[in-house]
Amino acid sequence: VQLQASGGGLVMAGGSLRLSCAASGGTFSNYDMGWFRQVPGKERDFVAGIGWGGRSLKYADSVKGRFAISRDVAKNTAFLRMSSLKLEDTAVYYCAARRGESWNVVRARPPDYDYWGQGTLVTVSS
Repeated sequence: VQLQASGGGLVMAGGSLRLSCAASGGTFSNYDMGWFRQVPGKERDFVAGIGWGGRSLKYADSVKGRFAISRDVAKNTAFLRMSSLKLEDTAVYYCAARRGESWNVVRARPPDYDYWGQGTLVTVSS
């Protein structure tokens, strides 16, 4: 599975941005999708995940109520809608995929994911 993340950029604090992750080379509906982020010198952190069926969602506490993950099977694309952005949301955002398991299980650790996109930079300014 190949993943291509896009949509990053510079945004003012309080603003919104939508990231996209286009998947190819596999049956998209078989895969859980996740978004992670990383700042220099720190570990890659889980942001949000969505199960293969689209019904199970998981969010990091830091983004609950502000970010929304979704997927469009027809477009083989996962999205991360980010609202009320804060300075601390500045990071490189990565999308990832893993073969789905139970419909209600969404993994949140980077080693749980097998495929990764190249990352897209989100910079939130004051």
